[in-house]
Amino acid sequence: MKRDKLKIIVMGTPDFAVATLKTLVENDYDIVGVITAPDRPAGRGRKLNESAVKTYALANGLNVLQPTNLKDGDFVKELKSLEANLQVVVAFRMLPEVVWSMPKYGTFNLHASLLPNYRGAAPIHWAIMNGEKVTGVTTFFIDEKIDTGAIILQEATAVLEDETVGSLHDKLMHLGSELVLKTVALIQHDEAQTTIQPETENIKTAYKLNKDNCKIDWTLELETIYNKIRGLNPFPGAWCHLLNGDDKFQIKIFKVGKEREKHTYDYGALIIANNALKVAVRDGYISIAEIQLPGKRKMDAKSLLNGYEFNKNAKML
Repeated sequence: MKRDKLKIIVMGTPDFAVATLKTLVENDYDIVGVITAPDRPAGRGRKLNESAVKTYALANGLNVLQPTNLKDGDFVKELKSLEANLQVVVAFRMLPEVVWSMPKYGTFNLHASLLPNYRGAAPIHWAIMNGEKVTGVTTFFIDEKIDTGAIILQEATAVLEDETVGSLHDKLMHLGSELVLKTVALIQHDEAQTTIQPETENIKTAYKLNKDNCKIDWTLELETIYNKIRGLNPFPGAWCHLLNGDDKFQIKIFKVGKEREKHTYDYGALIIANNALKVAVRDGYISIAEIQLPGKRKMDAKSLLNGYEFNKNAKML
């Protein structure tokens, strides 16, 4: 049975959310409001920077709200005045109950993992960092906790051997926008069937990224290091220290390869040969294709070796 015409509010901030908003607009759904983060100062000039969602919404004549406090009475009143009967949330912050419980047909979220695994802030990163072979996207109705609500739909996809967070982000962004479209159609026809998320001891978590969990530990196994670096490439980037003679400084490493081979080098030792740069680890080498020194742009290893001199005992720490 088809329900009343949907009047939808979309909540989101980054590019990942734009794909969903764009898909709904292009499929002629009535978007009565777009909620996104307030403009924030960025860059050396501290110029106010608007979110990707706001840029798209304004370009398409959509009504944009940018609350600083989602519990604020004036915002809640304005939200009610839009008379939405469905809210779609993609890459946004946690909603108070007064907001998520407001629409007649509920509020659902698109999450970039196969829930219940990888609840949290960085599901795409952690899927790669943990060496997953399969991940996906999930739509679920929001409840009072984070990413725990009843599942509506899921779609899986393979994680390729050389996948980076950048490539997987784009893959899941498009897969997710199509899943939202299917979910909205089910809700519109009152055909959405939900599944309660199982609670087991082995659920994996998508912890918020910080300086500590983005640091490379060169004493770990080859596969673990390789997965970590590609799971942080191109954002925010895996980092470590480079010890070169008396100089020690922080660098970022992006594109890498791996070579499984026995050797007698210390972990972290740098091996330079044939315009190539690699790092000795427990069961092989990490070959560095793209690196960034302090105050410099990313560069390929060959360019680095053309203009930078390494001490023969240089190593990664």
